[in-house]
Amino acid sequence: MNLAILAEQRSAAGGGWEVWQGFSFADPAFLYLLLLVPVIVLWGRSKRRTAALSAPATVTDLQRSRAQKWSFLVPLCSALAMCASILALARPLAGEDRFEGKSEGVDIALLIDRSSSMEEPTGAGTERRFDMARRVVGEFAKRRMTDREGASDNVAIFGFAFYTELLCPFTMDSDAVQGVLEELDVEYTRDLDGTGIGVALAKATEVLANSDAASRIIVLLTDGRETVYQRSETAIHPKQAAVIAAAKGVRVYTLYVGPKELIRRDLFGAARVKADVGDLPAIAELTGGLFFHAEDEAQLEEAYQTIEDLERTPRSETHFAENYERYPGFILAALVLAGLSMLSRHTWARRLPC
Repeated sequence: MNLAILAEQRSAAGGGWEVWQGFSFADPAFLYLLLLVPVIVLWGRSKRRTAALSAPATVTDLQRSRAQKWSFLVPLCSALAMCASILALARPLAGEDRFEGKSEGVDIALLIDRSSSMEEPTGAGTERRFDMARRVVGEFAKRRMTDREGASDNVAIFGFAFYTELLCPFTMDSDAVQGVLEELDVEYTRDLDGTGIGVALAKATEVLANSDAASRIIVLLTDGRETVYQRSETAIHPKQAAVIAAAKGVRVYTLYVGPKELIRRDLFGAARVKADVGDLPAIAELTGGLFFHAEDEAQLEEAYQTIEDLERTPRSETHFAENYERYPGFILAALVLAGLSMLSRHTWARRLPC
């Protein structure tokens, strides 16, 4: 149909009763009149039959003529004309309902350390620390993007070593995120290896600064402390990046993956010392987030579950209904059918009790 015609028939009415795939009636109460149609048709036909029988007849046809065989079309046209008129009164509408997001939920930037130290095996076997982290991060992202408990969040993936890369821009497409994570691996090139926490935080904050989400967070996962700041003049210190994030209203959760205690050997023997987690606790504190230390997959999953429980901002949606009036077609059908019925009664069916 021509777009100009559709524009003229656009209706402000909402569908009171949806019948099928966007087709509805604005005033469905008129549909009860359909119950009267067979009563009216039978009453009118009985009156005409009575009048026909009372008239004198000189010839009685023993066999039904062609006109008599097709006489049922006359009351049928009348009935359909009444039905079409009633349907027009019920104001048929055709259109669609659209839902548009109005207020945003949570925009989550997931930062994953790709330095060569992530090649280290977990304590539970030969699996790399990176593979364990990638799997847990993927499950967390999937939960946040699949409308669980009213939340459907935008997720972005950043990978960092010496440099930081935005691997997947903010999206709600869970398959896209999973595809990026499946292809992601550690940085094997020596010159590109390192742990640039400050640069990663600064870049993720810069991207989140353009978001209008109700809540914006960074979840940074690493197994070491900052090493790029001492090697590059263009790098930024992690605490300085945290101050910038806090000023932009971005909350940072930091996760250290690795043993809580290490064995250090020297000339005097071996001693157990606490793992050096660097500035990770301070980054979380400066931005209003939390610091987690996970030694295995269970503890890492618990950390992400805690973040998930804390960051809950459901997205609200606005409902738009766009409907088009369809009663003109029913009025036209009613006029055509009523005209055919009247024409038939005055031509070929004028002598028949129909």
